[in-house]
Amino acid sequence: MIVVTNRIPVASGHEIDFEDRFRNRVHLVDQAPGFIRNEVHRPKPMKFDHETGAFVPDPQADGYYEVKTWWESLDDFVAWTRSDAFAEAHANRPPKEMFRGPSQLDVHEVFLTTDESRGES
Repeated sequence: MIVVTNRIPVASGHEIDFEDRFRNRVHLVDQAPGFIRNEVHRPKPMKFDHETGAFVPDPQADGYYEVKTWWESLDDFVAWTRSDAFAEAHANRPPKEMFRGPSQLDVHEVFLTTDESRGES
């Protein structure tokens, strides 16, 4: 199993529009062979305050939204990116000003999980 993470730097003031794009998506990826699940993570820029022993907001930190998809295999993910459904899902590009920089794509292989439904890999 692999997890693909797209780290997206959303510009200040565009968060609601960005989130609405995912709330209103057409769910084409959900039907792709090998697809397991999709999650969108909202940034919560925090830091640990050693004096108080608490997490506190960090207004100077640059947070990133993370769009994560889980796949049975890398081949399944690659097939999705080459599909007509992928092209359709990404056809309505958001305006460039929605972002404060380029996104970063990371791929990780799951070698251990505590998800009992998935078992150990």
